[in-house]
Amino acid sequence: MGRCVRVAILGAESSGKSTLAAALAERYGTVWVPEYLREFVATQGRVPVAEDQYGIARTQVEREAAAAAQARNFLFCDTTPLMTAVYSRHYFNGADAQLAALADAAHYDLTLVTAPDSPWVADGLQRESEAVRQLIYRYLLDELDARGIAYHVLRDSLEARLEQAAPLLQQALAAAPAISFPYNA
Repeated sequence: MGRCVRVAILGAESSGKSTLAAALAERYGTVWVPEYLREFVATQGRVPVAEDQYGIARTQVEREAAAAAQARNFLFCDTTPLMTAVYSRHYFNGADAQLAALADAAHYDLTLVTAPDSPWVADGLQRESEAVRQLIYRYLLDELDARGIAYHVLRDSLEARLEQAAPLLQQALAAAPAISFPYNA
């Protein structure tokens, strides 16, 4: 029997989500789920439109489920359907019913939010500006508050964020129910 804490890593564009997810996975000897949006843009050769949002979020959740089999104590998720819904609010005047339902159904044991306190960098995705990054961050915090989702904002350097996350991760692991698998791994 073991425990596996699903950790949502959320934040606005260019706020260090991917860097943090990779570093946490390395530090804790487990796997992380990269943001599928990056792969979508690379393979499709375009930024997504409103009709793509549900498929992007669904693929993200499917990859989380697949990665969970390899996770050890923690599964770090670089974005969630909720983040896709927040972006849909900004770019497409809201999430469609399927995306909204997926965002409602996806649950995480711990939510970490990366503060937009590092230099903004355009990365070829649908990333616009420092002003938009700050707006998305505000939308995200408002959405988490409206849903009653507890979250912790991590600030400053990567090392500082890793140190801020450590006690939160240990608390979440201690509180996680033991999982038993019907087969021997």
